[in-house]
Amino acid sequence: MSVDDATRPIKASVLNGAKDLAITTRSLDLPAAGEVQIAVQSTGICGSDLHYYNHFRIGDIPVQEPLTLGHESTGIVTAIGPGVTTLSVGDAVALEVGVPCDSCFHCSQGRYNICPKMRFRSSAKAFPHAQGTLQERINHPVKWCHRLPEGMSLSLGALTEPLCVAIHATNRAALRSGVKVLVLGAGAVGLLVAAMCKINGAGTVVISDVDEGRSNFAVKHRFADHSVIASTETGAGIDEDLELAKKGALRYGSVKTDDGEAIGEFDAVFECTGVQACLQTAIYATRPGGKVMILGMGSPVQTLPISAAALREVDLCGVFRYANAYPRAIEVLSSSAENYPDFASVISHSFDGLEAVEDAFGMACRKTDEVGKLVLKVVVNMPRGGSRE
Repeated sequence: MSVDDATRPIKASVLNGAKDLAITTRSLDLPAAGEVQIAVQSTGICGSDLHYYNHFRIGDIPVQEPLTLGHESTGIVTAIGPGVTTLSVGDAVALEVGVPCDSCFHCSQGRYNICPKMRFRSSAKAFPHAQGTLQERINHPVKWCHRLPEGMSLSLGALTEPLCVAIHATNRAALRSGVKVLVLGAGAVGLLVAAMCKINGAGTVVISDVDEGRSNFAVKHRFADHSVIASTETGAGIDEDLELAKKGALRYGSVKTDDGEAIGEFDAVFECTGVQACLQTAIYATRPGGKVMILGMGSPVQTLPISAAALREVDLCGVFRYANAYPRAIEVLSSSAENYPDFASVISHSFDGLEAVEDAFGMACRKTDEVGKLVLKVVVNMPRGGSRE
């Protein structure tokens, strides 16, 4: 790519308010030292993107300027900055879009995902905001660009980022082989968490969702061994809610393993919904000494049966994004192992070009499309002659 091509204005999708998307033009410099310029090819729409789209904020973090969304992305290297030797023009890469400070205590310990100075594309936490990947090209540090193997489609590569969340969660759980696992929530993250539990040697993986279609999908496509339809019943107050949570835990524990025995309590429960009732149930469903892994981003204030956790030494472990997970994610997605889940099936809908971003967000807000197909992961693909599909 010539200097003129590398610096020509680019088109970008921007969010100007709740459900107010537009296409704008912005300038782009040559990549600086240690950077590469990427022609963005595929971007998956994440739950956080949907929060910003629907509410123009996440919790107490408001959007303060027009924001380009998108961070689950792959692309093609089109230009390299001074000092870059690890990538070349034409390489396909998965983008790790969070850039930490690399100098604080957390970064020095390898936990850069909780770096206080993290700048994460498509997040409004830092200001000025780090603009996301729903634009034609971006400049990004080469350190945070991961080469994809020949033969991997760029749309499948867009699953690398959410798969890293699942890898980080299972790494933090540090479960031994043969354990019994419950995953609450069968959206894209829940499916990928269940997949990594199975890949890492879990003996039995049960998944649950209020949507029967999602629960059945998980088993059909080998993400989980068993599925349970979650109850939507609610109590008149916290006491009734906790009784319902106990009943839910018993219901999950009554699932029978392949040898015909009821599972009982689980070694680990991965809570991927953010719903208070699910986190309550997770605590009751976990065996003494087990772990509840908290991935769901729900209400920031919840009423939980803490004594039920404390008196049985059930660990409540937070999971935030990921660290050092991209190589493993790429390895998993490029594997041809017959017993692996059908990862490509998670990508349920694809849209082409920035002009289709609004339609893509509209689809991502739905449970099923107009013909009844499940909506799991929606991907926006950018046209580029000769690139991998």
